[in-house]
Amino acid sequence: SVFVAADLPPLQQVEETLEQIDLVKSIVARYPHDFALARTAADVRRIHAEGRIASMIGVEGGGQIDANLSVLRAYHALGAGYLTLTHVKTIEWADSATDDPQHNGLTPFGRAVVAELNRLGMLVDLSHVSEATMRAALAVTKAPVMFSHSSARAIDDHPRNVSDDMLRLVAANGGVVMVNFSQNYTSEAYRQWSNDRGAERTRLNSPPYGGAFVGQPDKAAAAMAVWATAHPAPTVTLAMVADHIDHIAKVAGVANVGLGSDFDGLSNALPLGLAGVDTYPALLAELLRRGWSDADVAKVAGGNILRVMAGAEATAARLSAMPPVTATLRTADAPTPPH
Repeated sequence: SVFVAADLPPLQQVEETLEQIDLVKSIVARYPHDFALARTAADVRRIHAEGRIASMIGVEGGGQIDANLSVLRAYHALGAGYLTLTHVKTIEWADSATDDPQHNGLTPFGRAVVAELNRLGMLVDLSHVSEATMRAALAVTKAPVMFSHSSARAIDDHPRNVSDDMLRLVAANGGVVMVNFSQNYTSEAYRQWSNDRGAERTRLNSPPYGGAFVGQPDKAAAAMAVWATAHPAPTVTLAMVADHIDHIAKVAGVANVGLGSDFDGLSNALPLGLAGVDTYPALLAELLRRGWSDADVAKVAGGNILRVMAGAEATAARLSAMPPVTATLRTADAPTPPH
């Protein structure tokens, strides 16, 4: 994904998004024997058959369009294939899963964003958004949606994960939930431990709000080391990630689950056995060991997301006579005048 920090000023988010898109294209151009840009499901299949890596551009945060559909269309023209409706912060037109809600999901402008994504053939990505935003987007989209990196909330009750009710709606929509490998989203025990660690860090040293060792970072670090020794992190394994895949397949269907990993965003916060892209075969082998068929494993490994991409392309073809959506934040979300 082309990702920028959600707390940057809006115009800076646009600027840095454009820089990252340019960087992606520069890397692909520099290593043409290894990479090729892909915009469609057919592109991915062709590039894979050539023995190269299909490189796709996704914009990971609705704040990066600065509430402007012209910016969204510009990203699409440059090759972007999806938009994550929010990142970690609630924005002017959509609620995030990890911030205070303000809109009960999507505003009218937010629904216009979904409509324009459908018209362009870009995927609607519902990772990072609140459940109300998920529900609102699923109610208005005409194309299958994607959760680019989310897991099952029934197993790990993190707000970034997807509840069983939402999984059933995703199945009805024909979308796909791509399982995240983060320990925080995989293990409820690890999530609780992580919360406890954060609370202890705040208690020890959290300027400007106070803390036991404000202004004494060495003492705070030493105290955290003592805490970590007394409270070792729960072990998170590859098999636990497979549990999420199994659960989503059971609730939504084998056709509606994929692999989202989030390797680029996790650094060392990965389960045992899933340290990098070279460990994908071990995860697929675990599914086979559990009785999955070769055909179903192939769906999880890429077939399902390619089907969703093709579905978005087909929707755009059906909507090709529709003019660009012209809504703005000011016009779409203006308060209704009193009668």
